[in-house]
Amino acid sequence: MQKILVIVGPTATGKSALAVKLAKKLARHKWGGFSGAEIISADSRQVYKGLNIGTGKITEKETRGVPHYLLDAANPKNRFTVINFQKLAREKIAEICSRGHLPIICGGTGFYIEAVTKNITLPDAPPNEKLRSALRNKTPETLLNMLMKLDPKRGRTIDQKNPRRIIRAIEIAKALGQVPMIKKSAIPYKIMQIGLTMPRKTLRKKIAERLHSRLSQGMIAEVKLLHKKGLSWKRMEELGLEYRYLSKHLKNEISKSKMIERLNIEICRYAKRQILWFKRDKSIKWFGPKNFSKIQTTVKNFLR
Repeated sequence: MQKILVIVGPTATGKSALAVKLAKKLARHKWGGFSGAEIISADSRQVYKGLNIGTGKITEKETRGVPHYLLDAANPKNRFTVINFQKLAREKIAEICSRGHLPIICGGTGFYIEAVTKNITLPDAPPNEKLRSALRNKTPETLLNMLMKLDPKRGRTIDQKNPRRIIRAIEIAKALGQVPMIKKSAIPYKIMQIGLTMPRKTLRKKIAERLHSRLSQGMIAEVKLLHKKGLSWKRMEELGLEYRYLSKHLKNEISKSKMIERLNIEICRYAKRQILWFKRDKSIKWFGPKNFSKIQTTVKNFLR
């Protein structure tokens, strides 16, 4: 049975670097007879072209020659859905396997990963324009309260500051009874999931350091350029986190210091939601980012 390695965990734990390091080791030592490895990104914002610094997208230099897929796969003006991801990821897995290589799925968007690893059938709920119109001007807090009444499980894991996502969740919940209504089926792969974790205090410090690093790398200029190229402020708001608060700052709605303060808080909250999502899956084997030797041994044993 074909094997797939999955690397998950909250933001800022070093998932991308670990995936590349394992891929290089595997290519050198041919673990389990695999002649190489290729990486499929499972990140709901890195999939968009031009969203580079703000999302922490891996650079060409950082890939170290390891092929990466589903980065820069969509125009940020258009919405890329979990159904789009599932289809493209399945295609890439088949291509990678045909070359005798190991697919490594790496990212922090738990729903994207489950769409592939659990082989789920996703809810088919068409857009409800009347409902969307009625909800469009409500605050995220009001929308979240509505969703919590319909489906508290989804309400606890969703981006609670993203009105577009909450409205879509309400739309699906009203149509199907819960979000997501999924059906899991057998998959033709053997999967191992490696999770990266670290103490909460350490993670908060890493998030703050990374945010300041991205600002120094030109994150504000990146958002200015995206807007100049036609990406609306409204769409920036929908894309969330860095793009939401940077756009607010550039519209003079909040100061730079307030933007940094809010981003630190919201990214930490996002990391907490990621942890809650992944902790539901008891099959994930958790390690600290510095425990590479243990991770390497675990992966080698899985591939054998």
